[in-house]
Amino acid sequence: MTDARVVGVGMTDFGVHEQPLPELFADAAFEAFDDAGVEGADVDAFYLGNAMGGQTERDTHLAPTLATHVGIAGVPCQRYEDACATSSNAFKHAVRAVEAGDHDVVLVGGVERCTPATGLDTPEMTSVFASAAHRQYEQPTGLTFPGVFGLLTTRHMHEYGTTEEDLAAVAVKNHRHGTLNPRAQFGKEISVDDVLEGPVVASPFRLMDCCPFSDGAAAVVVTSDELAETFDGEPVGVSGIGHATDVIPLADKADLTATRSARDAASEAYEAAGIGPDELDVVEVHDCFTGAEVLAIEALDLVEDGEGGRAAVEGTTALEGRIPVNPSGGLKAKGHPIGATGVAQLVELTEQLRGDAGRRQVEGAERALAHNLGGDAATTVVTILEGMT
Repeated sequence: MTDARVVGVGMTDFGVHEQPLPELFADAAFEAFDDAGVEGADVDAFYLGNAMGGQTERDTHLAPTLATHVGIAGVPCQRYEDACATSSNAFKHAVRAVEAGDHDVVLVGGVERCTPATGLDTPEMTSVFASAAHRQYEQPTGLTFPGVFGLLTTRHMHEYGTTEEDLAAVAVKNHRHGTLNPRAQFGKEISVDDVLEGPVVASPFRLMDCCPFSDGAAAVVVTSDELAETFDGEPVGVSGIGHATDVIPLADKADLTATRSARDAASEAYEAAGIGPDELDVVEVHDCFTGAEVLAIEALDLVEDGEGGRAAVEGTTALEGRIPVNPSGGLKAKGHPIGATGVAQLVELTEQLRGDAGRRQVEGAERALAHNLGGDAATTVVTILEGMT
């Protein structure tokens, strides 16, 4: 087996886009091609992450459509769907295909349109998102994802004393990081009071505890270590991937604070990479809600169980802290176009490991981790990347 490398990255701004989905994706894909120095003819497979295209775009056969649009029709194409973990899973399969020698150069992309540009308003899109919950036991009750993560976070507050002020500090941190990211949907700093004075969405979350709906696309080019040096892009190594699932529905989970799939995926990724959490330099986690970041950093063993609530307050996870979390602004400030989120995390971390992250650069970053979960924490993919210089 060979080792896989990321040699090209591309990403659109996240926010509201009026352009059709194929054009939005093409912007990210061509940027990744240019970064890698590859042509469409070099690509021999395309793995796409798109979660909701059947509902929002009325298009259930997107992979060949997008391949045609970017000039790579004819190669094997596959669309992956795992709720918010969608394009992280696409990346995992691309890496495995390269490692096995099945493909030499793979384009991995994620794209979604989640704003009213789709023609769906906020209540309709909230319902679309909720389709990732259990069809018989959760959807009929009206449970949507602010409620799902509100329940998980409320239990954490009960067990460990996490406060609304602790949650607000996560939002404040990630918005501050977002001001340093020109592609982020929100580039404005906020205060703890701004968060606490906002309207309640689903207790304990207020409006600014929640990530936005977003349109956007991201893409990476994956190749083998042997071929990586023949392309222009500075290669970044893929040293470990973990992928795990937990039970659905929420009521059947053994521990509402543990996010079991994240712990299992992280353990697998650490073992594959041959490192522990104390050897990481920068991390991107799935902070769809402030409480989700608290749960994630505990699941990844970045802090002890029960300490996640205080991490942002104490500066542990700030850009200048012991372990910077979400220097991109995270889903909270950067935005969350579902199918694009996982690959967007990898774009951010590739730039960090190359030293190309500008004002949000984590100095000396050599090892990075991406954590991306789907649904009610039922699917998690954890990816560890490593700089090659």
